[in-house]
Amino acid sequence: MNTKKGVPFSISHDNEAITGCTTSTVIWHTPFTTGTCFSLAPHTDISAETYGEDKLLHVLQGSIVISAPSMTAPVQMGQIILIPKHTPFAVQTEEGAVYIELYTKEDTTMNLDGGKIYQLAELVPCQEGKIINRDIIASEHVKLALMTFGEGTGLTEHAAPGEALIMALEGKAIITYEGKDHPIKAGESFVFEKGGRHAVKADGPFKMALLLTLD
Repeated sequence: MNTKKGVPFSISHDNEAITGCTTSTVIWHTPFTTGTCFSLAPHTDISAETYGEDKLLHVLQGSIVISAPSMTAPVQMGQIILIPKHTPFAVQTEEGAVYIELYTKEDTTMNLDGGKIYQLAELVPCQEGKIINRDIIASEHVKLALMTFGEGTGLTEHAAPGEALIMALEGKAIITYEGKDHPIKAGESFVFEKGGRHAVKADGPFKMALLLTLD
């Protein structure tokens, strides 16, 4: 992943828009999946394009409007939308925006309806004393899951079989990585190297998205 590793960071702060411009930065890439961060200055747009893969867009900052045949969809910060493959779509923004676009080249299970807007953090409830997991995208080489932690719950130290990106959605937690504690809060992210030893402990109710890429 072309991002900071082993420390909390903000994808949106690290990819601030340039006045009058649209900017794209690949933040992870494997033979099977790509994640690109788009930074759009106010009153800019990306003209309509068509792709051979489903595209999942997650707005991290600001808001965008998706224009596609028979659909105009405003997508706000914290929301996601799945654009089905072979659908021409354009993106525009009035206030400016930062969003992530994820796609995979292999057959996947997409547990979302195309063209529908979702509030990402609301797709999984948080309950006292429980850890709850919901897969949003699943394939042989990539998984996007949502996880919620009741206050005081957590995952004991373990290692993932591939690189992993955590995006904190609500609340706070302590990430322990290679023996060192790192506080993380909503709006921040954390990357684990393949095989990196890590643990998660909720500091109050906590929600996060987990992207796991496998070789």
